[in-house]
Amino acid sequence: MNWTAIRAIYLFEMARFFRTLAQSLISPVLSTSLYFVVFGAAIGSRIQEIEGVSYGAFIVPGLIMLSVITQAISNASFGIYFPKFIGTIYELLSAPVNFLEIVAGYVGAAATKALFIGVIILITAFFFVDVTIAHPLAMVSFLLLTCLSFSLLGFIIGIWAGNFEQLQLVPLLVVTPLVFLGGAFYSISMLPPVWQTISYFNPVVYLISGFRWAFFGAADVPIALSLLAIAGFTAACLLVIGWIFKTGWRIRQ
Repeated sequence: MNWTAIRAIYLFEMARFFRTLAQSLISPVLSTSLYFVVFGAAIGSRIQEIEGVSYGAFIVPGLIMLSVITQAISNASFGIYFPKFIGTIYELLSAPVNFLEIVAGYVGAAATKALFIGVIILITAFFFVDVTIAHPLAMVSFLLLTCLSFSLLGFIIGIWAGNFEQLQLVPLLVVTPLVFLGGAFYSISMLPPVWQTISYFNPVVYLISGFRWAFFGAADVPIALSLLAIAGFTAACLLVIGWIFKTGWRIRQ
């Protein structure tokens, strides 16, 4: 394993993040604050509790998942797309670096950025609501797995995208709606039976449910199923990335 190459890619990507640190911090904090004002105060005044948890606290895991998933995909997709766009990816491919080291550098940096944003949002939430974490280790594990898995997905999107419009297509039209419909701001049990069944086909439901269980000890789906879902998703992304580098799809063009 070429640790020097991984470190170089990782530090380069992190340097780009820290150059826009103010924007990277202000945007998620402001967005989270607005969510708490709109959902926590306005809707929370009508919905007092869900499964024994105040509505303001109940939406915290969903808000963190929404931001983490969005940031992980955005950072990873742009990180690999830009070298492909300007042609410097060929220098990387011709260097004595295998695909695992390239993926580790770019995905590791994107996951770190997403994790950083997730922690900032969690800290912000403490200023608005009383949040308790029933299973801290499980919460950290789910957060890390989500950062990693969706950074891998973002890496795939960055390879697939042919222009900047396509780079935003999947996050805006697919991922964000799945998060909103995945129980980020409500419990699946509140839906009619038909819609509950449909919701179980949404993979994001399992992520948010498991993450919420780590906070409050209550989940819409069994915790083991949530872990299996995210592990399977991570494995699928790794297989796709391996196939991409093996065939040169969308890279050697």
